[in-house]
Parts: sequence; C-alpha cells; structure tokens
Amino acid sequence: MRYLSTRGQTEPVSFSEAVAIGLAPDGGLFLPEKVPDLSGRLAAWQGLGYADLCAEFLGVFATDIAPDVLRGLVHRAYRGFSHPEIAPLRQLDERLHVLELFHGPTLAFKDFALQVLGNLYQHQCERRGEGINVLGATSGDTGAAAIHGLLGKPRTAIFILYPDGRVSPLQERQMTCTGADNVHALAVDGSFDDAQRVLKEVFGDQPFAARHRLSAVNSINLARILAQCVYYLHAWLRLPAAERAEVEFVVPTGNFGNVFAGWLLSRMGVAVRGFKVATNRNDILHRLFTTAEYRSGEVHPSLAPSMDIQVASNFERFLYYALDEQPTRVRGVMAQIKATGSYRFDVLNQSTFSSSRCSDEEITGLIRRVHQRYRYTVDPHTACAFKDLNPRRVSIVLATAHPAKFPDAIRAATGEEPTHPTLEALKGRPIVKHRLPAEAAAIKAFLEQRAV
Repeated sequence: MRYLSTRGQTEPVSFSEAVAIGLAPDGGLFLPEKVPDLSGRLAAWQGLGYADLCAEFLGVFATDIAPDVLRGLVHRAYRGFSHPEIAPLRQLDERLHVLELFHGPTLAFKDFALQVLGNLYQHQCERRGEGINVLGATSGDTGAAAIHGLLGKPRTAIFILYPDGRVSPLQERQMTCTGADNVHALAVDGSFDDAQRVLKEVFGDQPFAARHRLSAVNSINLARILAQCVYYLHAWLRLPAAERAEVEFVVPTGNFGNVFAGWLLSRMGVAVRGFKVATNRNDILHRLFTTAEYRSGEVHPSLAPSMDIQVASNFERFLYYALDEQPTRVRGVMAQIKATGSYRFDVLNQSTFSSSRCSDEEITGLIRRVHQRYRYTVDPHTACAFKDLNPRRVSIVLATAHPAKFPDAIRAATGEEPTHPTLEALKGRPIVKHRLPAEAAAIKAFLEQRAV
C-alpha cells in the first residue's frame, strides 16, 4: 500500500517511508492511497487479544514490513501495560461504558501509538544502519509518551517542545526526569500552538530535516493515527453485536487526532452511530461542528491542559476527505486558514459528529458528579466527555489519562488525591530541561549540537 500527501505535491511513499518522514515535504499529511474495506475481516478478528488485533490491523497498512517482524514489534510495545486487557472496557451503567486508555507506561492514551512508533523507529534504524532524530511538540501527554517510546533506544535522539508553565507539573516531570541521554525536553515560550508552529517551520527547512534525518512524532505521523484506530476497533468488537452500529464514541480532543482515528476507522466498514467531540474552553472544534466554521482564537489555560489548542493539526486530514480527496482544494483552504485563521464549509456532515464545550467550573463539577454517581474517578480531560451524554444512546467515553496525573483538580472536586507509584517515583528526581524561545532558529541551533 502507498501513501499520499493531503497536498498532492509529494511522490507516493511506502508505509515505512511515511513513518520515517512524518510530515510530507510539501507540508501535507500522509494518508493511505485508498482506504481499505475491513468489513470482511471483522468476524475473524472478533476473539483476538489487543496486541494480536493491533498486529492484524497494522498488517493491512504496513505491507513493506514482514508480518512476523511487525507482530514482534507490536507485542513488545504492549508488554509494559499494567492491565492484562491493555484497553479494558468498563461499564458504568446499562448504556454507558468507559474505554480506559491509561494503563501504559506514561498513564495516557498516547502510549498506545507511541510505544509502537518507538519500536518502528528502532526497527528502521537497525535495518538502515543509521540514526534518527525525532522532533515533536506537546501540550502535555504526547511528549511523555513519545519520550518513553524511545527511552534509551540506540541510534535515536528525541527532542520535545512544550509550552513552559502550561503543562501539569507531573506531565513535565515525566518528560524532564528520565535521566536518559537521548532525551531533550525543550520548554519554549508561549502556547502549544507556538511550539507546533515552530516544529512545522523546522520541518519546512527540507535540507536541514534531511541532513539530520528528522521525523515527526506528533499525531501528524501516520503511524500514530493508525495505531489509535485499534482501540476503537477493540472496544467495538467487545460490544454486543446489536449495539455496535448504534454506539457513539465520546472523545476528549484538542488536536483532532484522537477522534479522527475513530472516524477513519468508520470509513473502513466499521459501522458506528457517530462521534461526539468533547472540548474544554478552547473550543475551536465545538465551534466547527456547531457553526460549520473553523476559526482559531486565543489559547486560554485550563484544567485540561492537553486540550489547550487552537490549531488542530489533524484537521487537514479530515479536510482532505471533506473536499472529496482533491489536494488542490486542500492547498487552497490551508493557505486561507494560514492567512486568515478561518474557513467556512459550504456543507459539513453534522450527522456523524456532535460536540460539547466545558468550562473549568463544569470540569470540576463533572469530576465530582461522576465520582459520586459511579464511584469512579476521571481526569479533567475525560470529565469533558461526560457533559450532556444522551441517556438513550449507547456511549463509549474514551478515558484519556489516569486521574493521578492531575491531583490538584481531583482533590478540588472530590476531596481525595489519587496517586500512582510511577508518578510518585518521579518526585524525587531532578528536572532537566532547556528553556528556549519559540523560534525555529533557536531549535535548529540546539538540534545541530545534539542530533545523532
């Protein structure tokens, strides 16, 4: 299978090439040349465990990697997860389920893709006999998960940009207290959108990116999206057959990558009722699905910092399909968004998507309400998904992070402070970070000194 850029000005590449490159040279994002129909395989996948299901699913796309090699990479990726089911589906009441995606090494849903991606990078380094420098930007959980996917791996270095002072203290410790020589945490001025802008500028210098063998680890990397499709499929296969086509996935998201993975799976013949996008006060996606206008605004710090985003990078992938897979139109719209910060759809399919918005006060109230009603504790991001649930619909809420990563918010809402041994161990370790301005020149100078 080959992969094309959403902007149509990059030659088709293989799966491994798409993973290694990350961001297409023309500035677009990679997608499969043709979305496969998986409906004929679903019955055979019904009884598979998580790692085997992931290997089967990715095997449809990673056609340039031998199946036994891919299976080994995937199985190694999930050995470090603490729950035997990897992504357990927990039922809170008759129609409400929670898909727990926080049992990986950094206690966040990003581990599902980034443990796999780290192994793919290592495999490529071994096969090619050369190193790779991984560059990413994070609003919180992506950075920690990316770092732990590559922790100590030979011939790799990872550079993670994050907005200084705008991630939770424990999220920062997960990035800055590893002690690994190949990890570089870069605290930049401004918001996540500033970090993401700088990242794209660095990749935009194609000679620099090629010379240092740079690869993008954000959800702009195709492997991230495909690996995240699997937990939707895993949950869907565990529902009673009569409920599958009626289920709505409720997804906390800021960068659109998490919900896009589920929506892409639905284009592969996996029938679902729809997707509800749950946002915090930085509600660009809620406004998109209620007004049909994509318009960026100012980023406001919130209790759910991983969603403090006003430039949803994976929106371009959705845009590609919304514009009938016409790269020329995608380039025009992306140019308009860059120039004006907005784009209005003539027609937007709002039967598939719905959305909600939560203020910080509502997040606190929802954490308290879920705790009192179900004796279940959710983190601030997951709490957003509990607003205005339809009681007549089967809903699966994606629990995106362990509540212990946000102890202040949980204590304020419930009076209890969740803990986790992994996080407690970090508190005694020294923080190692590098403060830099949000400027491409500063990031490139840092990379020049430390790239492998």
